[in-house]
Amino acid sequence: MNIMEIRGLTRRFGNFVAVDAVDFDVRKGEIFGYLGANGAGKSTTIRMLCGLLTPSSGTALVAGIDVGKKPEQVKRVIGYMSQKFSLYHDLQVIENLEFFAGMYGLGGKRFRKRADELLSVMSLQSLRNVQTAQLPAGFRQRLALACSILHEPSILFLDEPTAGVDPHARRDFWRLVRSLSAQGTTILVTTHYMDEAEYCDRVGLMVDGRLAALGTPAALKAQFVHDPVVEVQSGYDALRASMQSLSGVRSVEPFGSAWHLRVERRESVAEVIEALVSMGIDRADVGVTEPTLEDVFLEVVGGAR
Repeated sequence: MNIMEIRGLTRRFGNFVAVDAVDFDVRKGEIFGYLGANGAGKSTTIRMLCGLLTPSSGTALVAGIDVGKKPEQVKRVIGYMSQKFSLYHDLQVIENLEFFAGMYGLGGKRFRKRADELLSVMSLQSLRNVQTAQLPAGFRQRLALACSILHEPSILFLDEPTAGVDPHARRDFWRLVRSLSAQGTTILVTTHYMDEAEYCDRVGLMVDGRLAALGTPAALKAQFVHDPVVEVQSGYDALRASMQSLSGVRSVEPFGSAWHLRVERRESVAEVIEALVSMGIDRADVGVTEPTLEDVFLEVVGGAR
């Protein structure tokens, strides 16, 4: 069952087309990842789906509501967490929850019960009277998530929610997100982190305002990364040009602190590894690895452009 249906969704700013005739559906309870570089059109799409920005053309039904015609009605059934921490730093944790509860018309016993429930789930119970500015970034992030789901929305939009947060806090955050999905909440999330996209049921890749690829992480890897991938660990940056010149190597791309070498043929892998070792790279630092969504992203972006 689709809870979102987007057809030909477009947004122009003068002569600039930020989102160009995008089509996709999102199923109820799904975690849908919306990926792309800065300026690809991710946040503009979310702003339209949340009723914050009027589409230039096309349609988008969110929980059966046309966002172009009834934006205020859409806002009542969704939750939204932006990439920038949008809570009040000078308020206590519980005071921020009270403020947002007022916006949603949530008060009295109902609010107190819901607040206690969320503080417990987010491991914030002991911090309820702490000033928000004093919280570590990961805990502020949990508080922002709690505020966005106070009213128990059926759809949650997360716009780069883990930007600037350390890896441990990101993992904790995604455990919460997967728990929400398991309970039936539909989640559309944008992220720069390709490892996070692996948690998504399906992924859409945006390039210059267009949806260039759509599918499950496994399907996208099978579709776009046909070559074997050899990984070289960190410490060999000066050898990139030499690695690129090796026979059988199609491309060399940075992957975190390591390098991913796309090899043209599977039968060439052993030869490439031996050539790398002969260049002075420790054999323990070289190996065949499974393709990732970052490999997919590089292939899709290169192909689309």
